[in-house]
Amino acid sequence: MKAEIIGREKEQDVLKSCFESERAELIAVYGRRRVGKTFLVKNFFREKFDFYITGIYQGSKKEQLQFFNRQLCAYSGMPYPYVDNWFDAFEQLKHYISGLKKNRVVIFIDELPWLDTPRSRFTKALELFWNSWAADQPAVKMVVCGSATTWMMSHLLGNKGGLHNRVTRRIKLSPFTLAEVESYLKSQGIVWNRYQITEAYMILGGTPYYLQMLQKGMSLSQNIDYLFFSENAELKEEYGFLFKSLFNDSAIYRSTVELLSRKAKGMTRMEIVQSLKLSEGGAISEVLENLCNCDFIRKYSAFGKKERDVLYQLTDLFTLFYLRFVKNSNRRDEHLWSNMIDSVERRTWSGYSFEQVCLHHIPQIKQRLGISGIQSDVCSWNTPATEEHKSGQIDLLIDRRDQIINLCEMKYSTQEYEITKRYNDELQERKELFRSKTKTRKALHLTLVTTYGVKNNAYFGMIQSEVTMDDLFK
Repeated sequence: MKAEIIGREKEQDVLKSCFESERAELIAVYGRRRVGKTFLVKNFFREKFDFYITGIYQGSKKEQLQFFNRQLCAYSGMPYPYVDNWFDAFEQLKHYISGLKKNRVVIFIDELPWLDTPRSRFTKALELFWNSWAADQPAVKMVVCGSATTWMMSHLLGNKGGLHNRVTRRIKLSPFTLAEVESYLKSQGIVWNRYQITEAYMILGGTPYYLQMLQKGMSLSQNIDYLFFSENAELKEEYGFLFKSLFNDSAIYRSTVELLSRKAKGMTRMEIVQSLKLSEGGAISEVLENLCNCDFIRKYSAFGKKERDVLYQLTDLFTLFYLRFVKNSNRRDEHLWSNMIDSVERRTWSGYSFEQVCLHHIPQIKQRLGISGIQSDVCSWNTPATEEHKSGQIDLLIDRRDQIINLCEMKYSTQEYEITKRYNDELQERKELFRSKTKTRKALHLTLVTTYGVKNNAYFGMIQSEVTMDDLFK
């Protein structure tokens, strides 16, 4: 029975288009582990595959080939003999598929990188299978998935050899948006308000695997205590396994992520190289690119800076929460999260995490401002303190083609946010400092992004526009 697919409309459209096309299709679905790649493919095709196999994590070449053989025999109904190399294995698959009298033949290979064990020549055999036969069979629709992004990018999507440009469609599956999380929780019978859903997003991100662990009979705080701080917490060891399953050399990836977790505004490539004491070369560039492709970090420009000055910022919400509260926690309080409800540490984290939620929902912010169709650049800005002025920082700027720049402030609050005289003076000072340092002639609009809106008081009028938590759910 087909399970309900939440969201993923564009991805389903791509799969539908490929299935109905009149040519052979090689579709690559990639993205971080736990994001729902397998679920999407299986449920879109209702698991009606003509052949399906999944790689075995850290399995040997022999174990992978034995499982391939069992699957081939099961799907074909024929006693294919076990072979000890991938060239013969794909030749057997070709023999089986050739005998099918169907207009559409769907092959699904999940966790493709795990099949490519050392010295197995798996990639070469796949190249031969596709280039010498499958690519010329209009009926063949081959879907491959992989969480190991380094392999997917270098061996398949960025292949310089026989598979160069052979992928006909690529689908990068990203975590859920807030709206998709809300729909998913409703489908699971979890009834929370949007403030609670937003806080769940701030902790777990939009990763379906983590969201499915939430229990409807428990409050959000009880769920977080159970998942992270109880004696046998299901997500206590997830962080380490996540990196091992995604990246071959997971140590440098973890070091990079943990470094960025301590630098809220992000770091340049050179700062990362110097801080980690790495040799100057291409290795860190590949690490940063792969972390971006897996939605762990974002690459962005500071206003007025050149390309070489781009910043890398950790934006994966699960990782941010884990490193802040779980990784080095020696406390044995199984109700830690519930007991931290009024702590300064939790309030500080909430403000920063909400900013990251907003950065995950830039399209929704633009939609609320009515500028979705206007060309714009999203960036940040900061300036160090001098003898003439204090330091200044704006985490979100929307620099628009229509001669307006939105200076966005993001505030997480349990009620309407009230602008005080002190905060009003800070905003005006920051606005004028920005104009002075950048020499911009564009109109500067102060925009507040808050949970429940801005309270209408004496200072409300200085805000040109506001975005609420509800707008982020669009």
